[in-house]
Amino acid sequence: MPIAAAANENMANISNVLIYSAMAVYTLAFLAHIAEWVFGSRSAVGRTAAAITTEAKTTGGTAAASAKAGGTAVLERPKVVTRNVAGSRDVPDGPGAAGGSEKGDVYGRIAISLTVLSFLLHASSVVTRALSVERAPWGNMYEFSTTFGVTVVAVYLGLLVAKKNVRWLGLPLVTTILLDLGLAVSVLYTESDQLVPALHSYWLWIHVSCAIISGAALWVGACSTLLYLFRDGYEARLVEGRTGAGLRRYLNELPQDRKYARLKAKTALYTDNPMARLPSAATLDKLAYRINATVFPLWTFTIVAGAIWAEAAWGRYWGWDPKEVWSFITWVAYACYLHARATAGWKGRKAAYIALAAFGCYIFNYYGVNIFVTGKHSYAGV
Repeated sequence: MPIAAAANENMANISNVLIYSAMAVYTLAFLAHIAEWVFGSRSAVGRTAAAITTEAKTTGGTAAASAKAGGTAVLERPKVVTRNVAGSRDVPDGPGAAGGSEKGDVYGRIAISLTVLSFLLHASSVVTRALSVERAPWGNMYEFSTTFGVTVVAVYLGLLVAKKNVRWLGLPLVTTILLDLGLAVSVLYTESDQLVPALHSYWLWIHVSCAIISGAALWVGACSTLLYLFRDGYEARLVEGRTGAGLRRYLNELPQDRKYARLKAKTALYTDNPMARLPSAATLDKLAYRINATVFPLWTFTIVAGAIWAEAAWGRYWGWDPKEVWSFITWVAYACYLHARATAGWKGRKAAYIALAAFGCYIFNYYGVNIFVTGKHSYAGV
């Protein structure tokens, strides 16, 4: 049996400095993304006002010209714009977070550049943590959290490199990463050290890495699903004419005793602008489905690999350990989502709720089971 090497304190300290540096740059990226959305909002308001002014001038000019010619000024009947059902495939995508604003686009590009820099610092922290103990850098919750975070960013940047329209994901991404790393360094931090003998196995590299990659991709799917629900609601209001001036008129007509309906309408007044800049509900739903369907076999392999490792370490493939049980529950939940997506009457919002519940099972399997439930997976410590 190989003797575990002592922890290299210098490398461990470098890893800590790098992770704090990455958090600082992620914060700057967060602020840049905020600026992108803010300037995009101003651009949208400006374009709307300009369009109304231009239309008024055109109508007025036509009427005046007709009157000067001795004819009767006749206003043309406005064209009826028929909008598709919410979530249909031919609903156009929004203009993106920048909203067509040049300044917003500049801030968006700055945010992406800062995200790339923070990703490099973040990845360097994970690598130096691994070098400090000469093992896989996911032996406890702190290491798993930092590696999970850098993998989520890698998935996002990979989609950008693949020319996918996912820049709108930047703000939720850096927000999640800052929360993840903040919790890791403040609550979950564990000194760099060797693991118990049961974890000294090549299955640590295979099983846990698959769990991290699966979770990172499933986060992108869950975020797309959540935004799909908001965008789908926006498109439904669009069909009913309850956006912009129509929404304000609807709010004014609502009785004061319908507090919940009024709260929803007031919330929509502030969220409709960012929702209009997102991809269509159909696009978001398709992205979430493709990611979840692609990652599902990898999550299946993660569970199988864990069972094989359990037999090698504990002499049994399955022992109904809490971690094993919740991994299986997560698998069943995603299987139900994929089945619902292919079943008539369950597509759309119903399937989306199942997908969010499935990702909730994944999160509980990590945080809830590891912190609050005692089992064979608890010996690595927080």
